[in-house]
Amino acid sequence: MYARALAAFLLSLFAAFPCVAYAQDSVFIDDLTSPELQALIRDGRTIALVPIGGTEQNGAHLVLGKHNARVRVLAARIAEQLGGTLVAPVVAYVPEGEIDPPTQHMRHAGTLSVPTAAFESVLEGAARSLRRHGFRHVVLLGDHGGYQTSLVRVAGKLNRAWGGGRGLIALEEYYRAAQAFDATLAARGYTSQEIGRHAGLADTSLAWAADAALVRPQALMAVPGVDGDPRRASAELGRSGVEHIVSASVAAIRASTGRSSTKN
Repeated sequence: MYARALAAFLLSLFAAFPCVAYAQDSVFIDDLTSPELQALIRDGRTIALVPIGGTEQNGAHLVLGKHNARVRVLAARIAEQLGGTLVAPVVAYVPEGEIDPPTQHMRHAGTLSVPTAAFESVLEGAARSLRRHGFRHVVLLGDHGGYQTSLVRVAGKLNRAWGGGRGLIALEEYYRAAQAFDATLAARGYTSQEIGRHAGLADTSLAWAADAALVRPQALMAVPGVDGDPRRASAELGRSGVEHIVSASVAAIRASTGRSSTKN
């Protein structure tokens, strides 16, 4: 009799598992099982963020995966503030220049580059997959300036195929907010030569504020491949920029999707 009762209990527990298994805190899709994801979508988490980074040289003081790590951190914060949102795996392979002969960042060790057509196909496949699984809106978050036009092009293509609307959103406001940090630094007296465009004061401070492990403080210097001067960079300096990127992105996604503030 005891054995029958135990068996009945275990069967009821396993039957209930798909309904309760998603009760955990991660916003990252790749932390979930398939049944957990299905349950969350049924419960209203119907916005998916696709963080897009890049693997490229960043001088001697920033790791090659700076964009990947930074966009993952910021995507999580955006999802938490937005509500009803989950975060797809980071797209780490992006166009970074010609491979042979090498151009742009490919001239420095560790940079990984793919053709633009391949990159756009990956974005299209990811967006189509997420829509197939029940996400109503897919949002592309591009942390790198070089491929912003690709994001817009893919979004336009799929939205036309999906009958109009904004099912796929190339969130230009995300990257614009990051660029606005340059003006914030200039207003505080930093020069454009110091702020830079790549791995300089602005870029380094934003990365530092997102994750201190991305920065080698003992190697803060301008070397070949760096545009700007990172020597006065700090996490404290970058914090306001990170907060602006998150708040501007949340506001833009709400405006595009009609999503009001909700809890995950």
